[in-house]
Amino acid sequence: MPIHILTEDATAADTGTLPADSSLKDKAIHALRNVMDPELPLNIYDLGLIYGLDINESAQTAHITMTLTAPNCPVAEELPRQAQQAVQTATGYPTTLTLTFSPPWKKDNLPLEAKLALGLL
Repeated sequence: MPIHILTEDATAADTGTLPADSSLKDKAIHALRNVMDPELPLNIYDLGLIYGLDINESAQTAHITMTLTAPNCPVAEELPRQAQQAVQTATGYPTTLTLTFSPPWKKDNLPLEAKLALGLL
């Protein structure tokens, strides 16, 4: 599955068991919450690295738009592949991924829960 890199602006938990009747999007989010950032003790979804998640059930495809904490992130190749595989496995759909650094990720944009988990408050 292709991974694209954008240079223009992109639009912008619990890892327990999901109910059997969960939507595909809920399943994909759950899967993304099981992909951990290796440098920070949080998953990529709650870190705010996922800028977009589009599940098209009629076309049976999925697309992720994500960023990394820094362009020179040491897992710049591995983390997007993990995210892509997680969504593909959760949905059963071919999944594409666009990697973008616009807008750049900032820890100021973290949700309150994530800031507490990281000791930033």
